[in-house]
Amino acid sequence: MASKKDNIIAEKLDKLSKLQSIHTKIDQIQVLKGELPMEVADLEDEIAGISTRLQKTKHDITAAEENINIRRNAAKDAQALIIKYERQLDTVKNNREFDALSKEIELQKLDIQLAERDIKKHEVIITSATAQLETLNSQIDNKNENLREKKDELGNIVSETEKEENELNAEAQEIIDTIEPKLISAYNRIRSTYRNGLAVVQVERNACGGCFGKVPPQTQAEIKLKKKIISCEHCGRILTDVEEFDEDAEFIPAAALK
Repeated sequence: MASKKDNIIAEKLDKLSKLQSIHTKIDQIQVLKGELPMEVADLEDEIAGISTRLQKTKHDITAAEENINIRRNAAKDAQALIIKYERQLDTVKNNREFDALSKEIELQKLDIQLAERDIKKHEVIITSATAQLETLNSQIDNKNENLREKKDELGNIVSETEKEENELNAEAQEIIDTIEPKLISAYNRIRSTYRNGLAVVQVERNACGGCFGKVPPQTQAEIKLKKKIISCEHCGRILTDVEEFDEDAEFIPAAALK
């Protein structure tokens, strides 16, 4: 006759098995969504990055236009001073005044040349930035269109599966609340270790249903008794049941049945 402790262990194993079954269904829904959630997040990040570059490019154009205006005004001021100094040349009283005015005129002409050079440099910046702006606007339009398509596709899947997923999550949480945290922690750790999310499996054809590692007959006998929690010695998954299997029966590979 099974002891109370044995019954508790058996109950825990049954709950873990049911929890795994629920989580597998939830995982299948996530597979249905595929890479869409990640693709949506990536597109949103890319759009944010392009938007930042877009704003910087606009700022560069504005800054270049402001610099052009400043240099044009500086050139006008220099030209006005040249006209003023040239008029003063007609009224100089000695060579020293003439040389001083001539030097000022040359300095103003040099300032005009520097201003014109800076204007050309910033015009090149504007031309380049404007072309880049068109490219970025085109990129962001394409990304936004792609994002809309991905969101619509994901939205359709979510609308079809949301109710079922919520119900499964609620059902899973009910079971989790009845299992000791230490055991749930171990279960979650194993689940996160494997891509297929299988933490609880049964023995199939004398092998672990997760890694297909051989399970000794003695271990299988212990698993059937459900007196303790047994893990696969190869992969660490929890073994909860043993599939009935006739070792004398002829094994025909699935590929041969096609």
